[in-house]
Amino acid sequence: MSDKDNNKSKPQATREDRLKAALKANMAKRKAQARRRAADNNEKE
Repeated sequence: MSDKDNNKSKPQATREDRLKAALKANMAKRKAQARRRAADNNEKE
């Protein structure tokens, strides 16, 4: 029974860590996309 009590805060932390990692990956992806678009625009001009 005490194992269940101790793990109540842990799933919240792991969810938060997953969200943080997903946000970081998403931001990196968007930055790379923006860099490619900027490079494409510079080549056309």
